[in-house]
Amino acid sequence: MTIDLAALPEDFLWGTATSAYQIEGAVAEDGRSPSIWDTFSHTPGKVDNGDDGDVACDHYHRWREDIEIMRRLGTNAYRLSVAWPRVMPGGDGPVNTKGLDYYDALIDGLLEAGITPSVTLYHWDLPQVLQDRGGWPARDTAHHLAAYASAVAERLGDRVRHWTTLNEPLCSAWIGHLEGRMAPGLADLTTAVRASYHLLLGHGLATQAIRAAAPGAQIGIVNNLGSIEAATDRPEDVAAAKRLDGHTNRWWLDPVHGRGFPADMVEVYGVELPEVAGDLETMAAPLDWLGLNYYFPSHVVDDPTGPAPYARQIRRPGVPVTAMDWEIEAAGIESLLLRLTNEYGARRLYVTENGSAYPDVVRPDGTVHDPERVAYLEQHLAACASAARKGAPLAGYFAWSLLDNFEWAYGYDKRFGLVHVDYKTQVRTIKGSGHRYAEIVREHLGGASRAA
Repeated sequence: MTIDLAALPEDFLWGTATSAYQIEGAVAEDGRSPSIWDTFSHTPGKVDNGDDGDVACDHYHRWREDIEIMRRLGTNAYRLSVAWPRVMPGGDGPVNTKGLDYYDALIDGLLEAGITPSVTLYHWDLPQVLQDRGGWPARDTAHHLAAYASAVAERLGDRVRHWTTLNEPLCSAWIGHLEGRMAPGLADLTTAVRASYHLLLGHGLATQAIRAAAPGAQIGIVNNLGSIEAATDRPEDVAAAKRLDGHTNRWWLDPVHGRGFPADMVEVYGVELPEVAGDLETMAAPLDWLGLNYYFPSHVVDDPTGPAPYARQIRRPGVPVTAMDWEIEAAGIESLLLRLTNEYGARRLYVTENGSAYPDVVRPDGTVHDPERVAYLEQHLAACASAARKGAPLAGYFAWSLLDNFEWAYGYDKRFGLVHVDYKTQVRTIKGSGHRYAEIVREHLGGASRAA
């Protein structure tokens, strides 16, 4: 498939993305304390096959090898997350020097390879000690996030310009506190709403802390947004689609853009917000960019007996799906990029995650053939380029993921990587999709890098 990349800027960031708990391993080394995901993954029945992130991709010891893989792919950016319990094992201090030393060396290694680091401060791995003190439903956690952000920015801010406060707070709040399918595994609407509020408060406080510690930092927040449509034209389903849009999109976008929390969703939840004077202004701290994580569209029907927001996604017959049973619809990423541009006035956008899972295997000749992922990648990049041609200020794309990894509650069965990982031997193999991504990057950047 030919992709018209002409609308993308010359300084476009072509990257890959990972997160600390999904790849690092070394969960008890150099002073790291347990996170809520260590606890959750070691709780029987919570993760498929009883898998956990104790070793994962062993990136903590193999990061030099993984940077070399990025060089072979020819990418010029890398989105990583810092593990809060590695840097502040007690949750609120003191700082663990060995933990910061690791990220210090990793950042230097990326820069030496000509790769721009984009650092996420919170990708779901809250220190368990803070969960024991109330977790995200407690207001103090937002302030602890800011203190942690300050410590990391003070150490890395002389070399890191791109910062993300939170990755997908929706998953932390709704899936972790309302649905119970992610850490910390709770299922209570009031608790979830309070968690959502303090996550966004923490975002605002962390933004302030980063700016104070690292002048010139470019700061954003990453949301997994949904392209949502009613499955029928029944009024009940149209109303359900609006509720799911509020739950998935507006609840997370409106407060950081100074609009407060959507009144219709406050009514739907029926939970009093733990608001303190000045909070909404803090949440709306000016952003330098917005990050979009997109995987699949949502077609919904009314579900009055289900959990809030009382909307149920359905599968459409004949629509192709990934191994996650997620429908494939590249037009959704284009519509969301344009919505962020036109409705929210985004000045700079990054696709911070986009990818697909398939049951990849290494063939006898040592290669991994994944044509479905190649097609997914091409279709979504074409949609991104189309959005850019229509005015979306798209500045970068980060493929999820660099490596096959611990896929949260799905364990190790679901493989999203451009690079295959044999979890027994830790051997890395660039897949066909990785080679194809390298070609696309090379075409746009005009570089001589090649995946080999």
